[in-house]
Amino acid sequence: MQNRLVTMTFGLVLVANVAFAQQPASHSIAKLMQQLGSTTKYLETAISPDHRFIAWVQSTPRTAGAATAGSAIYFAPAHRPTATTRVTATKAEFHSRGAAIYEKSIAWAPDSTSLAFLSDAESPGQRQLYVMRLTDHAVRQLTHLKGYLATPRWSSDGRRIAFLFTDHAVRAAGPLTAAAAAVGIVGEHIYEQRIATVDVAGGEPRQISPGDLYVYEYDWSPDGKKFAATAAHGSGDNNWYVAELYAIDSVTGTARSLVKSPMQIAVPRWSPDGRWIAYISGLNSDEGIASGDIYLVPANGGEAHNLTPGLQGSAYWLTWRPNSRDIILVEALDGGTALAQLDTKTHALQLRWQGAETIHGPADFDRGISMASDGESSAVIRESFNEPPAIWTGRFGAWTLFTSGTGTIMVRWGKAESVHWQSDGFSVQGWLVPPVAVDPTRKYPMVVWIHGGPAWLTSPSWPTMFNDSRVVLLATQGYYVFFPNPRGSAGSGEYFKRANVKDFGGGDLRDILSGVRHIVVTRPVDNRRIGLAGWSYGGYMTMWALTQTHRFRAAVAGAGISDFLSYYGESGVDEALIPYFGASVYDDPAVYAKSSPINFIKNVKTPTLIIVGDSDIECPPPQSYEYWHALKTFKVDTQLMIYPHEGHQFTNPGHVVDFMQRMVAWFDDHMPADPKH
Repeated sequence: MQNRLVTMTFGLVLVANVAFAQQPASHSIAKLMQQLGSTTKYLETAISPDHRFIAWVQSTPRTAGAATAGSAIYFAPAHRPTATTRVTATKAEFHSRGAAIYEKSIAWAPDSTSLAFLSDAESPGQRQLYVMRLTDHAVRQLTHLKGYLATPRWSSDGRRIAFLFTDHAVRAAGPLTAAAAAVGIVGEHIYEQRIATVDVAGGEPRQISPGDLYVYEYDWSPDGKKFAATAAHGSGDNNWYVAELYAIDSVTGTARSLVKSPMQIAVPRWSPDGRWIAYISGLNSDEGIASGDIYLVPANGGEAHNLTPGLQGSAYWLTWRPNSRDIILVEALDGGTALAQLDTKTHALQLRWQGAETIHGPADFDRGISMASDGESSAVIRESFNEPPAIWTGRFGAWTLFTSGTGTIMVRWGKAESVHWQSDGFSVQGWLVPPVAVDPTRKYPMVVWIHGGPAWLTSPSWPTMFNDSRVVLLATQGYYVFFPNPRGSAGSGEYFKRANVKDFGGGDLRDILSGVRHIVVTRPVDNRRIGLAGWSYGGYMTMWALTQTHRFRAAVAGAGISDFLSYYGESGVDEALIPYFGASVYDDPAVYAKSSPINFIKNVKTPTLIIVGDSDIECPPPQSYEYWHALKTFKVDTQLMIYPHEGHQFTNPGHVVDFMQRMVAWFDDHMPADPKH
C-alpha cells in the first residue's frame, strides 16, 4: 500500500490511499474501464452552411505511454462519408513528452469554404485558433496567445472570427475544473473571460468586451456590429448563475444590459432580421447544462417575453431558422430528447422529433444539433445506454447514419427501459438498466444513482471514462442500476424543476423512495440489497437520505454536501444556492439548516464510502471530511477517499478506474447475496 498526504483547502491534512491496485473490486471492471478509455467517441459535429460537408471531432484512443486520450478533427462530403480528410495543425497525435494533442471547437465559415478550429499542437494545453481552407486543405494559425481560448464564431461576412479568451488563465474556464491553489491575497485578481476577435486575413487579435466583465456565451448580430452575450461582473465561476444579457459593440466594446432576470439566462441567439434576441431562462444549473423556457427580447432593449410557458420539457439549445421567424429548439423531454419548432409570433410549438436518447451537435452544450443554411439539413450525434455515439445527417427526424461508432466495447448489460411512477401527485420518470441476462426466479441487488444538478437529469447516453453513464457498468457485475429523475430535475417543465425550492431532501427524496418501491414490486430486485450513490447534488442526496431512512444497505457519496451553512462560505458557487433557498445563509440560516445532513447525522447506520477531489470548488472536500468524521465518531462503517489534483469533474483516468473499482467493491462487500437466493 502507498500513502500520500493530501493537503485540504482549509488547512487540515488527511492521509488518502491512492494505490490503484489496492483491493480491486473486479478485474472485469478494470478491463471494461480500460476499454472505455481506449475507444473512439464522437464529441461534436458541424454541417457546412451549404450542407455539402460534415465535419466532426472524435476522441483519439488512449494508448500506452499517453496519460489521456486526445481529440482530432475530420470532414467528409455529406454524400460520401468514407472520403474522410483530417483537419489538423500537426500530423502528430502526441506532443514530444507524450501528452495527447487536442483539436476541437469546429466552426464553418458562412460561405462553407473554410473551417476554424482550436488546437494545442503548438504547446500542450495552450489552445490557439487555426483556419483550414477547403480548396487545398491549407491550415493557417491566427493567434499566438497565452491564456484560455474557446468557442470560435465567424462574422456573417466571413472576415472576422470571434472567440472567448481569458488572458494568462491559470486553468480552464468553469467550476468543474480543478481549482488553482489558493495562496496570497484571495480574490485580489480575477481572470475575466472576454470576447476577442481576429481578422481572418491576418493581424493581431483584439479583446473587445469590457475588461471587468466575464462573458460566458455569445452570438454575432447578423450585420456583425454587435454581440449578444451572457455576462457578469466578478468571479466567472460564481456569477454564471446571475449573468445578465448584454448587447456589446463589436468594435468599441461598449456593453449595455438588456435583461437582468431573477432566473438564469443562457444560449443567446440573434434573429435573422436583427430585431430580436432569443434566449433560454429557467431555474439555474451549471454551464453547458442550463435549461428552461424560450424567451424573446427586443435587440434594442425592452420587455422580455416567455414564448413557452407550460413547456412540458426543458429547452437546452436553440437556433433561428434562416430568414424565418421560427426557432428550432432541442429539449430534454420525458427522460430523453426532443426537437421542436417554435413560431415566435403565434407561440405555436411543433414537435419535429423525439427519442429515448441524447443528441449532440455543437461543442459546449449538453444537447444540440448543427443546422445548415437551408434550415432543414442537419448533422447530429446520437447515443443511448445501448447504442454508442454515431453521426447522423439529413432532415429533422429523417436522419440517416453517416459515421458509426468505432472500436466500442461489446454491450454487457441489459436493455435500458424508461419507467414511470406516481409520487405526491407527480408523474416521475427514471431509467432502469438490468444485467445482460435476467433470471426471473432470482432476486438481484440494485444500486440507485442520483444525478447532479439538481436541475439536470439522467438521459440515455453511452458510458465513457468521464460521464455518469459509466455507472451502468455495475450491471455487468449483476446489479440492476436505477437512475431516477425526481422533482427538481430538468426534462419535465419549470414547475417540476422548481418543486424542490426550499425543500432539498423533502419531496425529491420521497420521489426516489417511491421509485424504489415501484421497481421492487415490478422487477426481480432484492428488497434487502439496495444501495444508494450519486455525485454532486446526488452526493448530497445520498448523504441526506441516510439521515432520513435506513432503506439502503450501503452507500457511495461522491462530491457531496454535508452542511449547507458551512458550504455557503466554502463553495466557489454560492450564488447557485440563493434561487433554491430564497436568501443567503446569513439572512436565513434556518432554511439551510433544515436540509443539512450533519444536523441529523446521529440517525445514520448505513456503511458509506465517500469520494471527492482535493481541488473541487463546487463541493469542497471539507464537506466530505465533515460527514466522514461524524460517521467515524458514531462508529458507522465508512471510508473517505480524496483524489489529488482533481476538481468536481475528474480528469485522471487512473482515478476514475480506481473510483469505479472501490464503488463496486463497497457494494459487493456490504450487500452480499442472501444464501436463500
